[in-house]
Amino acid sequence: GGIVSRPIKREFGNRDIPSWATGAGGEKFIDITYQVGDGMAKISINRPQVRNAFRPQTIIELQEAFSLARDNTEVGVIIFTGTGDEAFCSGGDISGMGGAAGPLTTTAERVADLTHKQVTLTQRLFELDKLTIAALPGAAAGAGLSIALACDLRVAADSAFMVTAFANIGLSGDYGGTWFLPRLIGLAKAKELYYTADRVTAAEAARLGLVNKVFADASFRLDAFAYAKKLANGPTQALSRMKKNLNAGLDQSLTASLALEAQHMIASGGTEESREAIRAFMEKRPPRFDRGEPAS
Repeated sequence: GGIVSRPIKREFGNRDIPSWATGAGGEKFIDITYQVGDGMAKISINRPQVRNAFRPQTIIELQEAFSLARDNTEVGVIIFTGTGDEAFCSGGDISGMGGAAGPLTTTAERVADLTHKQVTLTQRLFELDKLTIAALPGAAAGAGLSIALACDLRVAADSAFMVTAFANIGLSGDYGGTWFLPRLIGLAKAKELYYTADRVTAAEAARLGLVNKVFADASFRLDAFAYAKKLANGPTQALSRMKKNLNAGLDQSLTASLALEAQHMIASGGTEESREAIRAFMEKRPPRFDRGEPAS
């Protein structure tokens, strides 16, 4: 059930990839990197020495990065990934687990602390107005799988895999995986993957609907960014409203969904984005969207 090191070198050949996408520039963080370009924000967990396992510091930095991307009107899509080739995220850093409870001495305090961390990481990611894509160069394990499932879409390198992993260390699971997984693949299969902690290859994940695209290892990052850029070049305000409709529809009545659709349809129709999309459609040309227009 552990993660196996795979020293695969990703090559981009002569095809163009923006410098920001390969790690140049960006905001200064300790555990993550944050960069913006081509209508996208790239957020990477940058702890390859522990296969991008996250710790409390990582969550704090991700909260800031989510806020930066949310408030940037030039960003339509967030691509969320991990540094290196071995892992997207191997979950919470377990190096401190099994020891003393530290300053949180009561069960209630520890439950409240974990609940807050979950809400501010996977729930906030799930509810972001911007489209989110998890790009998996390698393993998504444990809470790392939960983070990937909280995104709108997932793309994976051919040799990447997913694993719930919690049963391997005698834990029941956190960060929303037991909420996300049954909604994506059904309750029975979700139970199987949690109970057995079996690895799911990228190909099998695609068959189950857990990932949307699988790309070759050698060109994974380039292909993942091309996939994200296609969405970033689209009507991102309308796509954001689609996201709200789809997420809300999981837990509300048809009547409520129809009302929300009507609200968002009328709001979309009043935007310059929609007017430009209609002009482009009529003129048989690609639309040219102004990313400085705030969403309403």
